[in-house]
Amino acid sequence: MGTAGSGARPVDRSSALPLWAQVHTDLGRRLAAGEFQRVFPGELALVAEYGVSRHTVREALRRLRAEGVVVAERGRAPRLAEPAEIEQPLGALYSLFASVEAAGQHQRSVVRVLDVRADGVVAARLGLEESTPLLHLERLRLADEEPLALDRVWLPERIGRPLLDADFAHTALYDELSARCGVRPTAGREHIRAVVPTSAERRLLGVEPGVAAFAIDRLASHGARPLEWRRTLVRGDRFAVVAQFSARAGYELTVAGAPRRRRVAAGRAPA
Repeated sequence: MGTAGSGARPVDRSSALPLWAQVHTDLGRRLAAGEFQRVFPGELALVAEYGVSRHTVREALRRLRAEGVVVAERGRAPRLAEPAEIEQPLGALYSLFASVEAAGQHQRSVVRVLDVRADGVVAARLGLEESTPLLHLERLRLADEEPLALDRVWLPERIGRPLLDADFAHTALYDELSARCGVRPTAGREHIRAVVPTSAERRLLGVEPGVAAFAIDRLASHGARPLEWRRTLVRGDRFAVVAQFSARAGYELTVAGAPRRRRVAAGRAPA
């Protein structure tokens, strides 16, 4: 049946625990050990491995499917579920922290940089003199302990200095900004494009050379005053943008490079 460290462990027919529950538990152990990285065994293979009925295997797989671990569709061999995709709504002041939590995943950040520095290019984007001190925060964002995004944020130091004492391992920047600095973005503009990450960025995000990423540049403001410049690099295989439209309001989007907004008539899809 396999060794103690890998393979199927025999079911105990004298146990009060149902056979399907024993198979379910043992499959969970094997999944946690990374045993099925290449392929997940089919029903008949599991029947032979555990020496149980097909009905028992199907019930164990049904439980794994309900937990979102395995995809077991009718007429197709079971397979490991892909990581859940994080969705960002277009036209909303979203929080990546909230988007990850809404997807039912655990959010955590590894803080790489939190300091005060000068950056002439970013200062100009914030409408400030080039020598203006800026608070800079760089985080590697994780979803269910898997790299999701590399997030770089700049704010005027005179506003953001209290954030130097914040612990950004598991908290939203805007919540800390509101609680510690008394301000919160009220509007903003984003530019989203597909990019090829650098080799250093690929290592941080844990992606292969063929995986693209979304680069999201955000200029957020509080009232009429620029407040935040942010550049976020998000894995393209774990992230999607979502737009909404209706027959009454139509569909609005800004075309990259176009001088003004184009409105698609109500009841028509964008070209």
